[in-house]
Amino acid sequence: MNITLFYHSILSDWNHGNAHFLRGIVHELQKHGHQVQVYEPQGGWSLQNLIEGYGEEKLDELKQYYPTISTNFYTLDTLDLDAVLKDADLVLVHEWSDHELVRRIGEHRTTHNYQLLFHDTHHRAVTERESMAKYDLSHYDGVLAFGNVIRELYLREGWTKRAWTWHEAADTSVFYPHERQGDYAGDLVWVGNWGDEERTAELHEFLINPVKELGLKAKIYGVRYPEHALKSLADAGIEYGGWLPNYKAPEEFAKYKVTVHVPRRPYVEALPGIPTIRPFEALACGIPLITSPWDDAEHLFTPGEDFLVVRSGAEMKEQLQSLLSDYAKASALAQHGLQTILSRHTCAHRVNELEKICLELGIDQAKVFLQTPAVV
Repeated sequence: MNITLFYHSILSDWNHGNAHFLRGIVHELQKHGHQVQVYEPQGGWSLQNLIEGYGEEKLDELKQYYPTISTNFYTLDTLDLDAVLKDADLVLVHEWSDHELVRRIGEHRTTHNYQLLFHDTHHRAVTERESMAKYDLSHYDGVLAFGNVIRELYLREGWTKRAWTWHEAADTSVFYPHERQGDYAGDLVWVGNWGDEERTAELHEFLINPVKELGLKAKIYGVRYPEHALKSLADAGIEYGGWLPNYKAPEEFAKYKVTVHVPRRPYVEALPGIPTIRPFEALACGIPLITSPWDDAEHLFTPGEDFLVVRSGAEMKEQLQSLLSDYAKASALAQHGLQTILSRHTCAHRVNELEKICLELGIDQAKVFLQTPAVV
């Protein structure tokens, strides 16, 4: 198939957690023999922040990890959809796209034969419903939603007539257990952005306070940490590492004994079954994981075997002590989580699912199944 993808960015993962999954999907589609073109807006906020803060050399570093991935820049006033979509069989438009772009591509679809899907990987359908309702999906063939609750919302609100659940997953070409060089750098590592105060209390209860009270050696990576957050980290003796390129996370996971997952409040309260990309990343890298409460309503994992779930800061302290003092227990937990990822939740699995959706959409089977490899 000729597949065209409109993303906010594939080059930058600065405050852009979806980049991991989107890069992995492009890589797997290419492995399957599909021709893939990615388009992202000129001057997009994630890429601009990356370049302003860390320089264009980071884009050269990205190519070392994703040598086959490239992008095309566009502006809304000069984008020629006739030229861009001339040979397209399938078009995916990510939900961080401009409303006008979404409308124009939908209108273009009415006079062309490609299949067109909207791809939603965020909680805004729940938390910013008015803005999401303004997307004109009337000429789209359906929606790919990263959880059942989002899929059902699109159908219930009448935003689309067809929708499929298409969970995020780990790109195991980059996220896999790395061999540790020398001794551990510390006890605990956490990768995540502070964000919009959506989990401030939770980060204190499940991460900062337990580390401080146990006297652990810990390091935290991420962006958008306000002054009060940086002060809390310093008071707890936690090293702050700033922005970490997504593709570097596996190397950091290998240097530490355990990590945690602290989901944002909108996911816990309104989006059961959607864990975000972070647990997929950690489990794929073979590091023991402890999470604060979230409802695995879609049975993606086996809580207690793939990772441990704690209900309070006191339980977090107890389980951290347990894993840090019992290597066999920690190793068994990590191995079980890794095997779950490899058997069910890789980007290769998701591309297989996408190809089946393409058959439902009526795309020629000969185009869909070019050289699809078995998932291993």
